[in-house]
Amino acid sequence: MQEKTITALCDALTRQQLPFVQGEPLAAHTTFRIGGPAVFWCAPQDAEQLRETLRLCRENGVRVYLLGNGSNTLFDDAGFDGAVVDMRGLSQMESSDAGTDVVRITAGAGQTLGRLCSKAQALGLTGLEFACGIPGTVGGAVYMNAGAYGGEMKDVLEAVSYLTADGRWVDSEASELDFSYRHSAFEENDACILGAVFHLEKGDPDVIKARMNELMQKRIDKQPLDKPSAGSTFKRPAGAFAAALIDQCGLRGYRHGGAAVSDKHCGFVVNLGGATCADVLALCDEVRAIVKEKTGYDLEKEIRVVK
Repeated sequence: MQEKTITALCDALTRQQLPFVQGEPLAAHTTFRIGGPAVFWCAPQDAEQLRETLRLCRENGVRVYLLGNGSNTLFDDAGFDGAVVDMRGLSQMESSDAGTDVVRITAGAGQTLGRLCSKAQALGLTGLEFACGIPGTVGGAVYMNAGAYGGEMKDVLEAVSYLTADGRWVDSEASELDFSYRHSAFEENDACILGAVFHLEKGDPDVIKARMNELMQKRIDKQPLDKPSAGSTFKRPAGAFAAALIDQCGLRGYRHGGAAVSDKHCGFVVNLGGATCADVLALCDEVRAIVKEKTGYDLEKEIRVVK
């Protein structure tokens, strides 16, 4: 990025009293613990600050990456030559009774799924049990239609609020947003998710808590939660499971530099300590090539690689 562009955006953000810093290490903000510095790290505290931050970036020709909990993101070792926008300031959450057996929870894009699930359980609302333990935010989960244990975000989503690429605020029904397996319209429309409305049914709080505890224990038992990773590294190919294919090819524990296929769960690539983005990408390429050669399946990365 040219120095005059950096100076112009610094001046513009400062004039509008919008929070930002420069040179923020991105490894500190992802669950992979990998990534160089961002030229700009912006941390808006509400939707209007976010809209203004995005407008100034757009007008100054600075590219933007929206980041929640950083649980599905792999940043380049060189960092990000633009503005990383921390969405966690948009963390509002409220509930409203629809007068039937359905209650709606409205949550900001930066709210964690953990807190959303806890609120649902406390209110005796069922439908989000599958999301308990997914280490992301509402915005990221909606963006990729996150799911686990037979459930997906689209199953409980009623509506989504977002900013279009030119800054217009839009409220859309979930049915209009092309949800499918690990996909939504947001992967193509360059919009910024602001928040979502979830419709949940009333249930027994103790039963809901027991189910959440059961699924959380499954994660603890089966996933390498003790090592930095970005969760499931590859999408599930049609007719098979990525982890089983990788294991079938004898790749459990396979490593490249500081990155390795987890010994505990072959669907996870983990950071053994000091892994670089280049290590992870090389490992993924090697795994994909071996699986393709031995099984015929093409594995597609589920993690988002940002350069």
